[in-house]
Amino acid sequence: MDLTTSITGFVALYIFMLAAFTGYEIIGRVPAILHTPLMSGSNFVHGIVVVGAIYALMNATTPLEQGIGFVGVLFGAANAGGGYVVTERMLEMFKPTDKKKA
Repeated sequence: MDLTTSITGFVALYIFMLAAFTGYEIIGRVPAILHTPLMSGSNFVHGIVVVGAIYALMNATTPLEQGIGFVGVLFGAANAGGGYVVTERMLEMFKPTDKKKA
């Protein structure tokens, strides 16, 4: 079974522009106070990015494509890890403090 997918330049550009516009419209309407909790709760999106980058890396044929795929996997994994770090820090803010008076 052949797993390669061919997307022409115009279709890829159209998908990118549509995703950018949609993301801007959705994120632009979220109040600032809700942005961090919503992004922390959606860390699974970063995992989807990593899976997409791995798929692109698997289909890479030239060294340039392999390099771009590797950087995509690397950045996607860093983004996913950073999302969990931000979530942990955010949750620490809501823990009660144990200030014992002597």
